[in-house]
Amino acid sequence: MARILLLEDDLILAETLTELLEAEGYELTVVHDGNSVLDITAQKSFELMLFDVNVPDFTGFELLKMLRSGENLTPCIFLTSLNDIASLSEGFAVGADDYLKKPFDFDELLVRIGATLRKSFASQENIIKYKNLQYKITTNELLDGEELVLLAPQEQKLLGLFFRRIDETITKEELLYELDSNNEASEGALRVYIAKLRKVGLELQTIKGTGYRLVKA
Repeated sequence: MARILLLEDDLILAETLTELLEAEGYELTVVHDGNSVLDITAQKSFELMLFDVNVPDFTGFELLKMLRSGENLTPCIFLTSLNDIASLSEGFAVGADDYLKKPFDFDELLVRIGATLRKSFASQENIIKYKNLQYKITTNELLDGEELVLLAPQEQKLLGLFFRRIDETITKEELLYELDSNNEASEGALRVYIAKLRKVGLELQTIKGTGYRLVKA
């Protein structure tokens, strides 16, 4: 299921939304201020962002503008009590994909999340062809012809990250965070997973002192 970044400084609402969305199968990362958004998006990629507007450090509008200027195109829905036309216009001007006014109906939020994710997936090919392999974006699966390539869960996490950022250098720190957000994953384990992905046909280039890059086919 999709990974969602939630920016919300109302702790009770953040907890409620986390329970709601995790019950639907989404993977939630919750932050409460603007600097945390900048930190986490530098380490990890998401399929969707849900931003409150009036939060500490930066407004949601300022944050999304910074992310878009840095070529982060992750879909974003604003969840805010601001309901004037000027705020609505500003939200879309900085790159929002949708805008939901508080208080909102939880079922409506789920509908809008689903629609935004479907639109995002539809905007790109579902299958990326890589040499003799095929990567399915929506299911995070690797196929060799018609056969599913069997991977361990940790290997599959790395698979998705490499294909989302194909031909881009990914640091060891980012990869370790992808494996374990509690920073308990080891570089030795990472090397084992990389070796397995190379064995199934991915051309993973070692960038000395930095990390790895999945080279375009």
